[in-house]
Amino acid sequence: MRFVGQVLTILPGESACYRCLFREPPPAGSVPTCSEAGVLGVIAGVIGTLQTTEVLKILLGKGDLLTNRLLTYDALTTTFRPVSVRRSLKCPVCGDHPSITELIDYEQPVCTTPGI
Repeated sequence: MRFVGQVLTILPGESACYRCLFREPPPAGSVPTCSEAGVLGVIAGVIGTLQTTEVLKILLGKGDLLTNRLLTYDALTTTFRPVSVRRSLKCPVCGDHPSITELIDYEQPVCTTPGI
């Protein structure tokens, strides 16, 4: 059962993106699917609420955004941990000369339930 979620607000051309932090996706098959590992339902609620709050802050022009910070929530310890992320000029997605300019489907969706 997974008890952790992450939030990162990305402003294209201004802030770091997920690829700035994680250069490559994990090898195929190395990460269990949600149906294999399980995800505590409340985690989706907590992370969804944080994401919604970020959108409202952008729309209203208020508060400090989670740009250049990956916020990790651990429900087992009830802790939030921010991790600083720097925008990389060499990032293949948001850098000065991006090599990834369209969506890439590396493998089947991770969070699926067989038969649905």
